[in-house]
Amino acid sequence: MGEGKTLSTERVFPSPKKNMDCLHTKFLNVDFKNPVIAASGTYGYGREYENLYPLEKLGGISVKGTTLLPKPGNPVPRIAETPSGMLNSIGLENPGIDAFINNELPDLQKKDIAVILNISGNTPEQYGEIAAKASLQPGVDIIEVNISCPNVKQGGAAFGTSKEAAFAVTKAVREATNLPVMVKLSPNVTKITEIAKACEDAGADGLSLINTLLGMRIDVKTRRPILANVMGGLSGPAIFPVAVRMVYETARAVKIPICGMGGISTAEDALEIMMAGAQTFQIGAAIFADAYAPLKIAEDLSEWCRINGVKNISEIIGVCK
Repeated sequence: MGEGKTLSTERVFPSPKKNMDCLHTKFLNVDFKNPVIAASGTYGYGREYENLYPLEKLGGISVKGTTLLPKPGNPVPRIAETPSGMLNSIGLENPGIDAFINNELPDLQKKDIAVILNISGNTPEQYGEIAAKASLQPGVDIIEVNISCPNVKQGGAAFGTSKEAAFAVTKAVREATNLPVMVKLSPNVTKITEIAKACEDAGADGLSLINTLLGMRIDVKTRRPILANVMGGLSGPAIFPVAVRMVYETARAVKIPICGMGGISTAEDALEIMMAGAQTFQIGAAIFADAYAPLKIAEDLSEWCRINGVKNISEIIGVCK
């Protein structure tokens, strides 16, 4: 930006229906006006961003991670800055599924945007119960199953690090709902394709990846961990190459569609993740740096399609061999 210029909260972006047809995407049998999705945990329920632009300019929103009962989250401090990223240990703070249905979903139902409900639980049965409750309500288009949560039945191990546990959770959700089921995979594993195949075998309609990488920072003055929870999830540009690699591997190991994520900050990043095999993608940490990031990425993707003679963005999915 030139000298003296500041970022205006009244930036004007193209209408979703104007010069953006090349971005129309069908994902898990749901229409997305563009493949840009606000990632769970980074966008809340979209209320704060409505002061800046209509939510309808996005393709979709994955709402704050939702559990069966309200959760207060982890103690503070629970966010720490890192080079090219950030650590977070929020602890799934949320009001619970009933409060979401009663207080948040009615407003989202009025929006022309795909709504993805991200769910978490301590047991397969809890996941299934949340999915069943959500299925009774109009307005939820896709259920995103976060399997990077403590599994109380297996000594605190995450569901996402065991193919047997991942299968059990996916199966419980699949049996509880008729909605499309997308399982969010953890990168903190030896071989992500094994977990992906287990989810596919259990009935998942799609996958989203990657979730955050486990990381830690230490305050050298106090000689103690910066985060109260000691460790947290690393997100941001630092993890992008890992995301591209894991999407690439997974896309060649399963037959179900993929939603890519993990450090996507620009339209070029989005193109990479789609060329690796993702049909849609989620923007997370980049929103903290620039609230307009999802819109800018959509606009730049549309312009890239125009310049390169691409009639629809779907033409580039998985083209990298």
